[in-house]
Amino acid sequence: MERLLTLPESPASALSIRAKALVFHDPNSLQLLAHIERIALSDATVLVTGETGTGKELVARHLHAVSGRRGPFVPVNCGAFSESLIDAELFGHESGAFTGASQARAGWFEAANGGTLFLDEIGDLPLALQVKLLRVLQERQVVRLGSRKGIPLDVCLVAATNIDLARAVEAQHFRADLFYRLSVASVRLPPLRERPGDIVPLARHFMAVYRGRLQIDEVALSDDAQALLRTYSWPGNIRELENAIHYALIVCRDGVIRAEDVRLVPLAGQANANESARLVVGGVGAMPPATAPAPSMPDASADESPSALARLQDALSALLQQGEAELFQKVESALVHAAYAHAGQNQVRAARVLGITRNMLRTQLKRHGLLAAADEGEGRSSSASDEAETGDAPLGSALLPL
Repeated sequence: MERLLTLPESPASALSIRAKALVFHDPNSLQLLAHIERIALSDATVLVTGETGTGKELVARHLHAVSGRRGPFVPVNCGAFSESLIDAELFGHESGAFTGASQARAGWFEAANGGTLFLDEIGDLPLALQVKLLRVLQERQVVRLGSRKGIPLDVCLVAATNIDLARAVEAQHFRADLFYRLSVASVRLPPLRERPGDIVPLARHFMAVYRGRLQIDEVALSDDAQALLRTYSWPGNIRELENAIHYALIVCRDGVIRAEDVRLVPLAGQANANESARLVVGGVGAMPPATAPAPSMPDASADESPSALARLQDALSALLQQGEAELFQKVESALVHAAYAHAGQNQVRAARVLGITRNMLRTQLKRHGLLAAADEGEGRSSSASDEAETGDAPLGSALLPL
C-alpha cells in the first residue's frame, strides 16, 4: 500500500523550500503514517521534528485532516517575525496597545479557533514569548496585548522545528517546561536518505506533476537513474528531489531520464558522496560495497599535523596562561565575526553554520556590533539576501502560502 500527501497548489509555492509532496511507500514510512494517524485522534499537542524539506507541514495538515476538526488549519512561521511584532501577531492586540495599533486585531491563535494552529520553526520563538505560549497552552485561553480579559480557545497545536530542542534546552535557549509541554506527542520525520523506499515513488509523482506542466509525453525512469536517486544522500530532502526531477524532464531525450540527466548540486562536504553515487551507477551498473574506500597513497603529514580544533584549543590554552582579559567576550566575538563573514553576511547561513536559530544569531550580531540595534526596533525581519537563501516568501508575512 502507498499513501501520498500533497500541499494545496499556490502561486507562491514555487518560491518555497517546503516539501510539497510526501510518499509513504517504505515499510518504515507506513509505520510512521500509522503512528501519525493514531496521534491525530487525540487533542494532544504535537511536536514534529525533522530536517528542512522533509515534509513537516504536510504531516501537520494530515494531522488536522484526520482529526476531524471543523475549524481552519492555520500555518504560521515563527521565524518570519521580528521579536517586536511576534507577540501581537500570535496573541492579538487591542486598539492603542502600541504605536500604530489603530484598531483591535485577533491573533493567529484566535484565527485557528476550532481548528489547528501550526507553529513552524518553534525554536526561533524568543524566550519571553515562550513563557506566554506555555500559559496559553496550560490555561486554554489567550489574552490580547493591551487587554486583561482572556479569550477561551479550542485549538489543537502542532509545532515543528529542524533544530534539536533538547540541546537548545541544555544551552538555555529554550524553556524546559515548554519543551515537555509541546512534546506530549512527538513525530520524528526521517530525512529522505533514511527512507530509500520512498525515493523512486516520490520521483515518479514529481514526474507526473511536471509532465503535465511541461506538456510532454510519457517519460520513463531508467535503471541507472533510479540507482543514482537511491544512492544520493539528498541533503535538501524532498525539495531537492523535486528540483532534480524537474530539470531532468527538461533535458532528457527519447522519453527516458538517464543518470546523466539528473543534475545534483550538493552542499559543501557532499560533493564526494555525489561523485561516489555516480561511480556506483556508472558502467555495468554493479554496485560495489559502499564501505570500500578508493585506493590512495598514505600521507604521513596528515597524521602529524594537528586538526584545526586542536590548534584552537592550544591557542586558547596559551591565552589563558597569558591571563588575557575578557577572554570569553573576545573569543565569542571572534567566532561570530568569522561565521558571519564565512556566510557572506547572510544571517540564515551563519545561523546554520553555528547550529543556532536566526533570532539567537541576531542577538549575537547586535551584541558584537554587526547589526544595528535600530534594525530590530524598526521591525525589519531579514535582509534580501536571507530571503534569497531560504527561498521562502518575504519574511514580512508569517502566514505560509496555502
